Amino acid sequence: MLRVTEDISIDEWELLESFTRAQGPGGQNVNKVSTAVELRFEAERSPNLPEPVKRRLRRLAGRRWTDSGAIVIRAEETRSQTRNRALARERLAELIRAAAIPPTPRIRTRPTAGSVRRRLKAKAVRGAVKSLRGPVEAEGE
Repeated sequence: MLRVTEDISIDEWELLESFTRAQGPGGQNVNKVSTAVELRFEAERSPNLPEPVKRRLRRLAGRRWTDSGAIVIRAEETRSQTRNRALARERLAELIRAAAIPPTPRIRTRPTAGSVRRRLKAKAVRGAVKSLRGPVEAEGE
């Protein structure tokens, strides 16, 4: 079981791990051992995630969210399969923790009296400049 927060935990049956060969340096070992981990979590169908958390998770996951509603996380930093597994699980937990925090509502504020005065004065100045433009009338005609 993957413990994310006090309220949210993910059962092992919801996580699917597949192992592939990692890219990058590693000598002969990289060609023989499948150390890269691809962790798949069916977030859309998970009974352990509340609906608002799923919505925020979809937005946070970005392109890691598949069309079928799963999150795919790939870890291939180390040459150790067990370390990569731990890294992938920790990344998933961090993503879910971030989605579990509800956004703080925006508190509307009013503009200060000084800023309103400055804005209106700037508008009046700009309007005066524009009103001086136009055809020039000749005097004495």
